[in-house]
Amino acid sequence: MTTLPPTATPATLREPAISRVLFADPRLAPLWLILRLYVGYEWLSAGWGKITNPAGVWVGEKAGVAVSGFLNGAVAKSGGDHPDVAGWYAWFVENVALPNATVFSYMVAYGELLVGIALILGLFTGIAAFFGGFLNANFLLAGTVSSNPLLFILATWLVLGWRVAGWWGLDRWILPRFGVMEHPDTVLADPVRPRQGDPVR
Repeated sequence: MTTLPPTATPATLREPAISRVLFADPRLAPLWLILRLYVGYEWLSAGWGKITNPAGVWVGEKAGVAVSGFLNGAVAKSGGDHPDVAGWYAWFVENVALPNATVFSYMVAYGELLVGIALILGLFTGIAAFFGGFLNANFLLAGTVSSNPLLFILATWLVLGWRVAGWWGLDRWILPRFGVMEHPDTVLADPVRPRQGDPVR
């Protein structure tokens, strides 16, 4: 009779102390709050400006006009020896985005607004920052620089620091309902030293 080998315990990677300090220590919550509010304000003001545009070229009777002009400009940047827009993205713009310009117009305007509101409130901060970065990436792929590189970098940081970026926000009370944090009302222990009861590695 043969005996089966014991089931191996899956290996886990220990998080470096510097990573825990930067991305999981509530003592840095004020710094993350500043970054979060800045990025949130930028998205909120951009979305609000589109939704309340008096010409209605983003949301309203003429929805799709502004985004069509933007997308046609992106296609124009895809030609020449050194194009600003990659050929595959130009194909996506021509065959997917432009035929549905009205839908994309609403998605951009309300997407920017919702990302801004969520970041300012600290509500699902990591998810909101991810979608903000996704918008930035699309604007960059379409050949628009402006503030997109900076906002994309900050959005990436907020995604990395999602555990503490919303600590001074609604995440502190909402995330525990999803099993993300065990003790929402207590400050985490020193991230450099293991907490009492943690296994010794």
